[in-house]
Amino acid sequence: MTHTQGMLREGSLKDKTIIVTGGGTGLGKSMSRYFLQLGANIVICSRRLEVLSATADELKAETGGRVLPLACDVRDPEQIENVIAAAVVEFGQVDGLVNNSAGNFISPTEQLSYKAVDVVVDIVLRGSYYFTLAIGKYWIDKKIKGTVLNISTTYAWTGSGWVVPSAMAKAGVLAMTKSLAFEWGKYGIRLNAIAPGPFPTKGAWDRLFPEELAKKFSFENRIPLERTGDHQELANLAAYLLSDYSAYMTGEVVTLDGGEVLNGGQFNFLKEVTDEQWMAIGQQIKNASRPAKNEGE
Repeated sequence: MTHTQGMLREGSLKDKTIIVTGGGTGLGKSMSRYFLQLGANIVICSRRLEVLSATADELKAETGGRVLPLACDVRDPEQIENVIAAAVVEFGQVDGLVNNSAGNFISPTEQLSYKAVDVVVDIVLRGSYYFTLAIGKYWIDKKIKGTVLNISTTYAWTGSGWVVPSAMAKAGVLAMTKSLAFEWGKYGIRLNAIAPGPFPTKGAWDRLFPEELAKKFSFENRIPLERTGDHQELANLAAYLLSDYSAYMTGEVVTLDGGEVLNGGQFNFLKEVTDEQWMAIGQQIKNASRPAKNEGE
């Protein structure tokens, strides 16, 4: 048995229906795959239906499980309500929610527009509390003891330069996690969070930085365990927190980062970047055709 293998027994999530926001790619896709392997039904949602549909076909072929892809902008309460309603029609009820949708700009804060800040805060914070509020009302009304898992970050409490909008938003999500865990405990509703370190998809870091900077700022050089995380490691923890094995855990945030947080704020190392290098980074991000993404995409 190694850290790249599933850790829960077969059927640990049998017949549970779990909504995963940002479930079409990255960690959302990896978590969804493992939930399916454990017997869950999965609803994956994001704004890009074509990506979701391709992922759903892939995951169904791999696992034989049931996957419902639904387009949803988590900043729109009506679209969120539609996702929950469609999931109930398809699977009977919803038992879990993973707030995984996120976005991030790695940039000197003074160079960001107000709109750029709003984009990150709206997706991360507004999207998480909209979806949590909607699913909580549904669970309370139907007397379902549901579980919310929020994908957070260590800089939600340490802070970190150059990702300030994300840090502000993630801190709000963490406060919501702990606050609602207390308030909704009487309904049997649990809320927990994971604060992942780097769990990169292939090439993601290289697309973010020019080659010489990618090598210089390699995560492996700054993490005590000298490696990045394997997606299965995070999927294992997520599955545990959504399963009945963690029935006595609520209001908790679990750090899974190889000890990175011991080395300071996750992106504070960028203080070494010069103005000229920031220009190169900015061009690299533009060439990638979309905003830089962090751990929750």
